[in-house]
Amino acid sequence: MNNDSRNPGRSNPIYDDPKEGVLPDPGLKLDLSRTALVIIDPQIDFLSPDGVAWGVVGNSVTETGVVGHLGQLFEAAKKAGITVAVSPHYYYPSDHLWVHGGPLEKMMHHIGMFDRSSSVKMDGFEDSGADFMPQYKPFILDGKTIICSPHKIYGPQTNDLVLQLRKKDVSQVILAGMSANMCVESHLRDLVEHGFEVVVVRDAVAAAQTPEGDGYLAALINYRFIANGLWTTEQVLAELKK
Repeated sequence: MNNDSRNPGRSNPIYDDPKEGVLPDPGLKLDLSRTALVIIDPQIDFLSPDGVAWGVVGNSVTETGVVGHLGQLFEAAKKAGITVAVSPHYYYPSDHLWVHGGPLEKMMHHIGMFDRSSSVKMDGFEDSGADFMPQYKPFILDGKTIICSPHKIYGPQTNDLVLQLRKKDVSQVILAGMSANMCVESHLRDLVEHGFEVVVVRDAVAAAQTPEGDGYLAALINYRFIANGLWTTEQVLAELKK
């Protein structure tokens, strides 16, 4: 299609006949002095066969190798000395009194995903589905990682992630975790709207696979349109080593 007649002087042959790869590379260059690794929901209910969501996310988690890749990202970020933040997902008893919600919210409440017994006590938290994966705890519980207040649906609008990053003078984010088309994508969108440059790690995310479709594939499409970078774990590790 040639749109010269409608927009004289503004036609671009690259976009007149779209083909794979026509979206430009934003050209993001990481400055580690203002970069943070942000991991979404690195919790048992999402990432372990013992988790309540494994039946719908297990294949995707296994295929992308997200458990191992998140471990590599944590380790490399700590060695590089950059800010590391975790945005967890918790539901307290009072959250189950909500009177409306979307399909996934209903499912999570029904199966007890990310449930905690109290907002002020830790009874029953250790090794529960809401707890962090054991292999990540040395990185998360080192006294330096920012453990944000919980997000309640998908995005960070209900927690303190943006505040914490701003207080650390962070303006670039390496984003990974669970799940690709819900919490990760929602965090991506909100961070971009707040002026952060965001790289999503494509093989350090995974998502539910249901009869309605593959959430991971759906997310990759939107990442390419929205994120400042869509990198592999290997690419991120190389950047952090610099």
